[in-house]
Amino acid sequence: MAEEAIKLAMQGEQVLEDTVVKVFRCSKVVKGGRRFSFAALVVVGDRNNTVGIGYGKANEVPPAVEKAVKDAKKSLNRISLVNGTLPHKIVGKCRATKITMVPASPGTGVIAGSSARAVLEYAGVRNVLTKVNGSTSAKNVVKAVLDGLLKLRNKEAVEALRGVEI
Repeated sequence: MAEEAIKLAMQGEQVLEDTVVKVFRCSKVVKGGRRFSFAALVVVGDRNNTVGIGYGKANEVPPAVEKAVKDAKKSLNRISLVNGTLPHKIVGKCRATKITMVPASPGTGVIAGSSARAVLEYAGVRNVLTKVNGSTSAKNVVKAVLDGLLKLRNKEAVEALRGVEI
């Protein structure tokens, strides 16, 4: 793995890391007993402004994780950050979940639950405060964090949008 990362870094391609946020188990009762299937929620990122989330389902855990990683790599997004934190306060929403993310001073760290922490850390955010309101379901929290991160705008983007200097 380390050798592959070095080769990719030398070629100038981004080195993506992935982590499993949660594995979901579903059971179905059939004539011979129970039949299980699994779903995996995965976050992929380079810890430098690029992050994606993926969801995969299969009859066993490893194939579900592989499918989720493949799905996450297809949905990579660039995030606007300023010195390892957010440029401004933002609220991300997904269904019944609302997450508030507030920029923090250097040295604060990522103050967040496990689902939100995974997305924020793999996006490259190093200092942030978060609060989840409503549903704390892992799927919704991950999607809400990504929604909030995609709404972020840096100073230059806002100046260009408005046509004035801030």
